[in-house]
Amino acid sequence: MGFIYENIVRPALFRMEPEQAHDRGRNALMTLGSIPMLASLMRRFNQVKEDKPVKLFGLEFPNRVGLAAGMDKDGEFPKAIEALGFGHAEVGTVTPEGQPGNPRPRLFRLPENGALVNRMGFNNKGAESMLNSLSKSYPKGKRGMPVGVNIGKAKMTPLENAVDDYVASFRILADQADYFTINISSPNTQGLRDLQSETYLRELLKTIREENLSYAKKLGHEPHPLLLKIAPDLSYKEIDQIVGVLTELSYDGIIATNTTVARPAGYNTTETGGLSGGDYIRKRSNDVINYIYRSTEGKLPIIGVGGIDSVEAAGEKIDAGASMVQVYTGWVYRGPFFARELANALKSQGENWI
Repeated sequence: MGFIYENIVRPALFRMEPEQAHDRGRNALMTLGSIPMLASLMRRFNQVKEDKPVKLFGLEFPNRVGLAAGMDKDGEFPKAIEALGFGHAEVGTVTPEGQPGNPRPRLFRLPENGALVNRMGFNNKGAESMLNSLSKSYPKGKRGMPVGVNIGKAKMTPLENAVDDYVASFRILADQADYFTINISSPNTQGLRDLQSETYLRELLKTIREENLSYAKKLGHEPHPLLLKIAPDLSYKEIDQIVGVLTELSYDGIIATNTTVARPAGYNTTETGGLSGGDYIRKRSNDVINYIYRSTEGKLPIIGVGGIDSVEAAGEKIDAGASMVQVYTGWVYRGPFFARELANALKSQGENWI
């Protein structure tokens, strides 16, 4: 399957403008998810289950491989993602109201590096639209894998009011999310990364946590797991500050890392935006993961993201201290069945990472 994709399907897709190819893929995945018998058949063929479910922050995952946020921006095809072998999907980033994102072109390929550059700018249809998609096509009680919701700040919202956006999306989507990821690390919304500073971070995360606890108390169930997604461009001092706040507020985990604004040697592009995929982000995210793992003595669960284009790259993330991994760019380059390949490999080596 991988040979067919990489030698026939991918060349055809790569002749298209990148976002056009993304839209074609989105349509195909939505079609797959809308045909229950086909999705069920493919799930039986592709879904890899660990001998024991992976238990993390109160949830059970069939395997250690997830789809990172950014691919399914509106929660339109998680059923197809499950059918292709993933153990969880993270949808979004979503904002309270829909927004168009940045002007096109805003997505660029670097095939020689196995990388992408994007400056999408949180283009999405809004939280109500995501709620409608998830509740109708993939109801929470009938899922075979967790679905996380990645929430962010709208472009026009001032930083001092950012928390209102996160709380609004939380309230709208709490009934459908299995966990929430707070995204303060995309480089494509002006000022967003400033929320990683202690000036804003503690109050933002504290308010979201209080909303989560209030919601859980009102409905009489456990609070949603809350995770934070961070940038790879932080200093170790900044990482220490962030981890300190997460520990203080009893957050459930961290996702390391988002895309980078760095342009290392060998990446020949003048396009602005976040760089994903390739050796640089692979190594940098490994370093960040391992630093967090060692500094917290393994007590803060980590989902590792960045430059996973092979079984070996996924294994590096686990070896560095991640409990699970997420892929995006590697899936674009390696094809729809890449998750099954990774999940099988991590399962077979799992006893070495427990």
